[in-house]
Amino acid sequence: MATANPPEPPLPRRQRASVTALIVLAVLGVCAAAKIADAFLIPVVVGVLASYALKPLVATLERVHIHRALGAAVVLLVLTGLVGGGIFLLRDDAVAALAELPNAARKIRMAAHETAHGPEGPMGHVRAAAEELSRAAAEAASGGGPVAATPAPAPSVLQKWLSDQSAKAVDVVAEIGLAGLVAYFLLAAGDTFRRKLVHLAGPTLAARRITVEILDEIDSQVQRYLMTMLIVNTLIGIATWGILLAFGVNHAGLWGIAAAIVHIIPYVGSALTIVATAVATFVQFEQIGRTLAVAASIGVAATLIGMGLAAWLQGRAFQMNAVAVFVSLLFFGWLWGGWGLLVGVPLLAIVKTIAESVPSLERLAALLADNRRPIKEAEAKT
Repeated sequence: MATANPPEPPLPRRQRASVTALIVLAVLGVCAAAKIADAFLIPVVVGVLASYALKPLVATLERVHIHRALGAAVVLLVLTGLVGGGIFLLRDDAVAALAELPNAARKIRMAAHETAHGPEGPMGHVRAAAEELSRAAAEAASGGGPVAATPAPAPSVLQKWLSDQSAKAVDVVAEIGLAGLVAYFLLAAGDTFRRKLVHLAGPTLAARRITVEILDEIDSQVQRYLMTMLIVNTLIGIATWGILLAFGVNHAGLWGIAAAIVHIIPYVGSALTIVATAVATFVQFEQIGRTLAVAASIGVAATLIGMGLAAWLQGRAFQMNAVAVFVSLLFFGWLWGGWGLLVGVPLLAIVKTIAESVPSLERLAALLADNRRPIKEAEAKT
């Protein structure tokens, strides 16, 4: 009768410390490489996620006997046409809004000028004290002689910022184009890469079955996330449009579409929407009360829909810990900026899916889960 294999002895403490140190160094090395190679990785990751989103449409065309390469091209061209058509339809509102920028800047400058020459408050006293301390330090450095206060010309911060943003906009357009090419080749290839990954998983049937399950779950997770994002962003756009229309703000439809687009970026998109619509309301009406009312209404809508409803939908779709999601957004935002905020949640869902299927990563899966049952299961297994 065959005897059962004895359990493997635990690693010595020093060896466990060495393994932990190697893991930490490997993680830091991967993070550094991802930071350095962002120009390469961002289009690839965005293209892969886009291919997951468009895969059902290409599969539908394939069922009606349209080749995958042609179907992928049709889907991407239709999507590009829809985006371009939307921009064309909104061009009049966009041109009118841009034409109001000089008047808006003038009104904001006048309001800032009136505030600066108004009754001096606590911050004014603090600024005056800082100026006196700076003058005293300059006199001490010059040997006690008086130093003439010669104000340095203020640099054009706004112009520099606009120049930087214009350069970044060109980079974003290029990254979107590259991501579209990656998505096209993945959609046209079909299950080729999927079969290659299954083949690389190992010769055993169990390893290949686990790989197939992981790929299926990743496919489902990404599509659920994108569907959730589509629903939430559409509701955000409709709510913004309705609030601005109720307050009589011009170009309400344009602001609603802009709010739906920028809300793709979690948290930051809502903040940008609140600030932008508040400035537009103040420029149009020059009333602090109405401006605050618009900002508060959009803030409430963004909180209820963008955080409350989105958190509930994502919780049901991914069953992930809200703290882990927030921390991952901070990490990916630091890593890749706005693109990181966009792809952070689906990447975390992919990591959680892989961790749930790999026995050595069960504790990581329990850490990312939104309930205590995986923790108890992991404790029972260990």
